[in-house]
Amino acid sequence: MFAYYLELAVRSLRRNIVLTALMIAAVGVGIGASMTMLTTLVALSTNPIPDKSSQLFVPQIDGSGYATLHHDLRSLPRTLAYRDAMAFVKVHPGTRQAAMYRLALNVKPPEGDRFPAGGRATDSDFFAMFEVPFHAGAPWGHNEDVHRDNVVVLSDRLSGRLFPGADAVGKTINLGKRDYRIIGVLHPWIPTPRFYDANAGAYSQDEDFFVPFSTAIERQIESNDYECNETERPGDWAGILSSECPWVQFWAELPEAGQVRGFRSFMQNYAAEQQRQGRFRWLPMVALRDVSEWLANLRVVPNDVRVNSMIAIGFLIVCLINAVGLMLAKFTSRAVELSVRRALGASRANLFLQCVTEALLVGLLGGVLGLGLTTAGLFALRGLQGVTSQDSVAGKLVSLNGEMVLITLAVAIVATICSGLYPAWRASRVQPGWQLKAQ
Repeated sequence: MFAYYLELAVRSLRRNIVLTALMIAAVGVGIGASMTMLTTLVALSTNPIPDKSSQLFVPQIDGSGYATLHHDLRSLPRTLAYRDAMAFVKVHPGTRQAAMYRLALNVKPPEGDRFPAGGRATDSDFFAMFEVPFHAGAPWGHNEDVHRDNVVVLSDRLSGRLFPGADAVGKTINLGKRDYRIIGVLHPWIPTPRFYDANAGAYSQDEDFFVPFSTAIERQIESNDYECNETERPGDWAGILSSECPWVQFWAELPEAGQVRGFRSFMQNYAAEQQRQGRFRWLPMVALRDVSEWLANLRVVPNDVRVNSMIAIGFLIVCLINAVGLMLAKFTSRAVELSVRRALGASRANLFLQCVTEALLVGLLGGVLGLGLTTAGLFALRGLQGVTSQDSVAGKLVSLNGEMVLITLAVAIVATICSGLYPAWRASRVQPGWQLKAQ
């Protein structure tokens, strides 16, 4: 029976091409606008590490006094002073932990001139804690941390640039005029948002290399992310390590609720002890946030994206209302045809299903048009962001994947069917006697 209704729907749509085109355009434009913004919103709001987001925590402490003075947890520094980070490392609050910071060094390739590369100094637990995939080799271990070894893990991108087509593990590269032994190469790994280092940009490019935190501290490799003014930052390395300037990130894996409570209690006691020792004139506010809370605190999803998504949904509703009016006009113009079918024995349910099938077909065609418009909209967004490659982080964020294609078609079909219910009901209530008598 559905095949028969589908055949009738195709005949009906072909009978009035202009009205059909207007209905499809109304649905397609609304779907295109709304799904462009919703695709972007979903990509920006995704959970970067869903199986562990409730177990990974970042501590914060108010070393400047600003957050405490204004009673505003949102204004807590995103990073820690070195002395606070080392205090947390020493207590070892959970299963794994990593102190880290972002850095930049010049790389000397086997052939050619040096070029700058961005990296991260971190602890060995970083890779297991954040489930970083390896293409070759393995991360360094605790012994390399303790002995401050000159080892490095490369990204797949940097490895391919330095040693195209060759296994980089075991080779040596020069970073910042020091030689480092390559012990591992990562698979392409771009968690989005880049939750573990929002200071570098929640949707920025991943690191080119990783070196031990202890090695970087001993080599006096400075950070790129000091959360204090240059006038407040000491000029020498020893002064930076002992200063109140925040620049070190710290993450801990706390799978047990007792570990979370214990670390939070330690932080509160630590802050109070620092005040008693005269380091602070105030009792510093502290916070311990998991990944979801951390991303919410950072507001990684821009407000204008949320607002634009709401506007796009409103535009879709307006387009669907127009589609309802067009369907009413189309079904009303077919009153005689429907009356003849009714007089020949078709039930009201048969007429209703026939009209709903026509709405379904309009929704499917509108969804296909909406897919094209969504693709064009995302391409335009990439252009506005200056993204030249779809393989980049931003390019992947504003791209249409298979799941979103199915969602787009489903939304178009369901929305159009819902819009067609009232016109279909009105059409099924036709009075054949009145219509045929009028003819």
